[in-house]
Amino acid sequence: MAALLAAVPGHAQSSSSIAPETVRAAFFDAARSGDTDLLSGLVEAGAPVDARTESGATAFILAAYNGHMDAVDTLLEAGADPCAGDARGNTAQMGAAFKGYDELAARLLQTDCDVDQVNGARQTALMLAALFGRTAQADMLVAAGADPLLADASGNSAAGLARDQGNAALADRMLSAYRHRQSTGGSLSKHANGSQ
Repeated sequence: MAALLAAVPGHAQSSSSIAPETVRAAFFDAARSGDTDLLSGLVEAGAPVDARTESGATAFILAAYNGHMDAVDTLLEAGADPCAGDARGNTAQMGAAFKGYDELAARLLQTDCDVDQVNGARQTALMLAALFGRTAQADMLVAAGADPLLADASGNSAAGLARDQGNAALADRMLSAYRHRQSTGGSLSKHANGSQ
């Protein structure tokens, strides 16, 4: 542990001389940078895996937002809550949609989170995928049960946002897949892994 903590800038080798705020800052920095060794070491040393930054983000959200799949997996293995939202309710899945991380979005859909989880503005990951033209993610989210007709606090749906962005093809694609799933009795599970 001393060698691990020595990697944290400005630290003595003894863990007893390290302020909790410094360890906390190192934990969040490790998540942002994808430093899985430091993340693992700090969790093993007792860092709370779901601690929050001043903006309410967890290390899991930070790792996902910065596209660090290995750090996401490390934190999941340590028991991080993949469904946690920041102070505005934004989740890791929403961050992956915003940033365009398709592989990470697919990984996050393997967790037991509500695929239509909303943030404080009642927006979903599908709405963000539609807004930013993330076709692959929109396809994944709708296939996992996301509702393209669900409205946010302003009355916008994912299909409507896609149309507003000049992407009628994406709106039609989401609606077609959604309607097909409904007509064939396909799963309308709100959870990506099929649980209710």
